Amino acid sequence: MNADVFIGLGGNLGDPRATFREAIEKIEVFAPVEEVSSLYRSKPYGFANQPDFLNAALRASTKLNPLSLFAKLQAIETDLGKTIVRANGPRAIDLDLLFFGDLVLQSDELEIPHPGIPERDFVLLPLVDLDPDFRHPILNRSAQELLDSLASRYVKGSPESGSCLLQ
Repeated sequence: MNADVFIGLGGNLGDPRATFREAIEKIEVFAPVEEVSSLYRSKPYGFANQPDFLNAALRASTKLNPLSLFAKLQAIETDLGKTIVRANGPRAIDLDLLFFGDLVLQSDELEIPHPGIPERDFVLLPLVDLDPDFRHPILNRSAQELLDSLASRYVKGSPESGSCLLQ
């Protein structure tokens, strides 16, 4: 049985657009990508002394279980040069498993939905691009409602022009 999943993409080192395209090609192998959001430029979250980030999200379908999908996403991050020097620090790529259908999972390895979603506009704006009515399975609020309720904003301006990553 297939599950619809949402995956967040972020990065601020190298050429994030090219890295995102490469990540999407690798994800396509095990989770056909149905749609990719616009790209958003955001100021850093947590650790401010670093370059701006580019962020996007994608919707895909997979037959993998959540832990297998998560492991494959981590392998792609490693393959594309992700190294963590500090929490919320600069990185070439970040692939976050945001939602796995309406599954709620808490384990030592993985938490679904991703716990940072409700307070991050750089995650919610791309989600709203893909499905503004998608409901958070714990909070029972739509992506649009969560975005509208945010006090802090990190995204700088509107979506980047020419941001389609599937071309």
